[in-house]
Amino acid sequence: MTASYDDIASALAPHGLLARGGFHPGAGDGLPEGSVVAVMVGNAGPGMWRAFAAGRRDEPDAMNRWTKRALDPVAARFGASAHYPFEGPPWFPFQRWARRCEAVHPSPVGMLIHPDHGLWHAYRGVLAFPADVPGLPARPDAESPCARCADRPCLAACPVGAFAPGAYDVPVCADHLRSTAGADCMALGCRARRACPIGRHRAYLPEQAAFHMEAFLASR
Repeated sequence: MTASYDDIASALAPHGLLARGGFHPGAGDGLPEGSVVAVMVGNAGPGMWRAFAAGRRDEPDAMNRWTKRALDPVAARFGASAHYPFEGPPWFPFQRWARRCEAVHPSPVGMLIHPDHGLWHAYRGVLAFPADVPGLPARPDAESPCARCADRPCLAACPVGAFAPGAYDVPVCADHLRSTAGADCMALGCRARRACPIGRHRAYLPEQAAFHMEAFLASR
């Protein structure tokens, strides 16, 4: 069936997922041959967490597997193929794709910042369609909110100075999180992320932040 952008957004909504713009892929993007439109899928704030918590299973990679269970049927319904940032190598360039779809920009702490969601968002998959998607929005033209932020509180908030402009000392961060002093970041989320004034209305719930911090630390 031919899917409009609004149709896709409506199908994602019960899972707390968002349609986050789209682009016309080329050969260098690595999506299936014949892909005409790619629609990015992601989350912002606690909506997806609530849906995940309700449908979570006791399994390894619980969020990634839940994401596939949520998104694969949406892809099948509309005749698309679903692709994920956690399946590789080769790894898909989700950060580059995101910048083709939305007014997101690299922040001083490395994560992409959104003018409304701040740092409280992520990309969970992409749907590749073999035909045009009516209503696909144009990419908004907006500067980074960091351009107007003189104080850069995100850089000063890390208790071990793991962040500097254009650099992130992952080992120093991970060592801190494993220490008693890192309990605050583990329970509530990265202090640098919490210090950003943009998108605080989208901040993750404590249990959501803790889940992601535990997953990050387990990968180090």
